[in-house]
Amino acid sequence: KFDDISRKLATLEADSQKGNERADAAEKKITDIEEELKVVGQSLQTLEVGEEKTIHREETLQFEIMELRNKLKASEYRGEQAEMNIQRLNVRIDQTEEDLLGEKMKIKKISDELNQTFEDMLNM
Repeated sequence: KFDDISRKLATLEADSQKGNERADAAEKKITDIEEELKVVGQSLQTLEVGEEKTIHREETLQFEIMELRNKLKASEYRGEQAEMNIQRLNVRIDQTEEDLLGEKMKIKKISDELNQTFEDMLNM
């Protein structure tokens, strides 16, 4: 389970890095648009449209980051629960093994007593 959590964490970090790279690419795109506006003389309205797209993209990325964090927390919780279940099962296995050993000892004792009884009966 720990390996699963580690892999999920690595995936989340990679997704976060990709998100940052997309945000950097979006910032570069804004810079390019501003230079193009100066050269070509586009209107202020075109710049506002680009800005709105960037804000929307940023909100989308922030929402994705929030979802990834929630998934990570859920994965960590499931991992902790799995660890606790493993510990409980190990305790139960140990108890069952002890019970089995005790029962084997009882059977051995009864078998020995029965053999002794048969020997006593034969020796009479």
